Amino acid sequence: MPSDTLTTSTDAPTTTTPSSLRANPWLTLIAVAFGLFMVGLDGSVVSIANPEIGRDLNASTADLQWVTNSYLLALAAALILGGKLGDRFGRRTFYLVGVAGFTAASVAIGLSGSITGVIVFRAFQGFFGALLMPNTLGMLRAVFPPKKFGMAVGIWAMVSSVSTALGPIVGGLLVQHVDWESVFYINAPIGVVAIAFSAVVLPQSKNTAAADEKFDIAGVVLLALGLLAVVFGVVKGETWGWTSGGTLGAMTAGVLLLLVFGWYETRVASPLLPMRLFRNPALTIGTVITALNFFVLLGVIFFVMLYLQNVRGFSPVEAGVRTLPLSLASVVASPLGAALTGRFGPRLTMPLGMALQAIACFTMLSWGAHSSYTTMWPPFIALGLGVGMVMASSSDAIVGNAPVKDGGVAGGLQATALQIGGALGTSVLISLITSRVGATLTDELTSAGVPAGAASGLAEAKDAVAMGAAPVSAEMPTQLKSAVVEGSHQAFMNGVHTSVLVAGVLCVLGALMAVTGVRRAPEH
Repeated sequence: MPSDTLTTSTDAPTTTTPSSLRANPWLTLIAVAFGLFMVGLDGSVVSIANPEIGRDLNASTADLQWVTNSYLLALAAALILGGKLGDRFGRRTFYLVGVAGFTAASVAIGLSGSITGVIVFRAFQGFFGALLMPNTLGMLRAVFPPKKFGMAVGIWAMVSSVSTALGPIVGGLLVQHVDWESVFYINAPIGVVAIAFSAVVLPQSKNTAAADEKFDIAGVVLLALGLLAVVFGVVKGETWGWTSGGTLGAMTAGVLLLLVFGWYETRVASPLLPMRLFRNPALTIGTVITALNFFVLLGVIFFVMLYLQNVRGFSPVEAGVRTLPLSLASVVASPLGAALTGRFGPRLTMPLGMALQAIACFTMLSWGAHSSYTTMWPPFIALGLGVGMVMASSSDAIVGNAPVKDGGVAGGLQATALQIGGALGTSVLISLITSRVGATLTDELTSAGVPAGAASGLAEAKDAVAMGAAPVSAEMPTQLKSAVVEGSHQAFMNGVHTSVLVAGVLCVLGALMAVTGVRRAPEH
């Protein structure tokens, strides 16, 4: 009977028995795509469900932020651990555990009935997502030969990008026609299919040389605490203030812990994250660009949904459909980016993807409170093309440059960079919007015709305005109400313009980093 086990004790590609279903790399790719799609969809679908969750469960804006942030914190803290566990004990095993746990946590969120329950089970979702995500890339690295690995990563990146971009459309349909709980229940059938199919076709792969190594528990603790502190400081920076003692203290403590972690990993015999991986410039820069890629994507999607629904007045479904060009562009860009990376290396595709995202951000500077859709779809296409291209090239640069035995760890590193970038993007860009709204709201209300006294009083509603909502009431005269809406929306757009300007500049810097730092195509 053919063996189901792949053993990976050297850097050479592994092979499987041809007669077994578990030997087919393309079936492996299909199997991991189920779990990847589920996690990617859930990462962005929540943004469109948040308003309904808030209304149904009487949740504050801070509560809704924690619906996103608890997931990101748990995910970021455990991703490298998930990859390391897969490398050592079996990537198939931990992928299946991750899918099962993620599915169960999704159902629990829908059944919880309270905002506290939603936040807690979102954290469980994040933890189980951290077990499955890095092992998707680890398994692909183990079963695909080097010449085909680039195309496999391109398809992997396409699934990840499309699932993230489809989140608002799927979420809009479910929220509008069913309820917000269905946004999470939809993971149940996907998870069941993923488990059944994966159990049949996925081969077991692991680094057999690691079986005799001592597990790096101290490294796990240092990395988890460091990442938690950094991400916690970032997500609380908006409410505490970026220069407050709490924010600076949390972020400083996190950076110090990560520095200690890096120092410790160079001195332990069996490190959780081998520092030797960063000797490869393509891998190191690929990690930074991955973080920047999702900084822009998730941050922009977050405020675009606020703009479309709260400023333009579109329903969730209408808002989701209007972002469809982003999804379609991602479908095209990921395999195209993989093909170009395979031929020319990431030195071409990384900066090209970053440049497209910069163009998207700078084009959004022309948006106003009453812009036509003809001004919206071009940056959506540019953003989708850029994100898909960077996903393919950076994934290949990170995982493709790592030894096969470290495939899970490299996948965890890539996924960690992705999630930390997403957390930073959501928090930083929304914080910029909030800050700009606070600075300009009174003046914009006055310019729109709101009396000075009333404008000063409405300045207290800056948090609502930063979410795109105008602080109007039924008792207001029609003329005053119109003026408040006009002034509030203009203040919100001021914040959006500040955010996209910062994001665009970061994309330009990322493009320059890729051009100057990546000297050659990644060598497998």
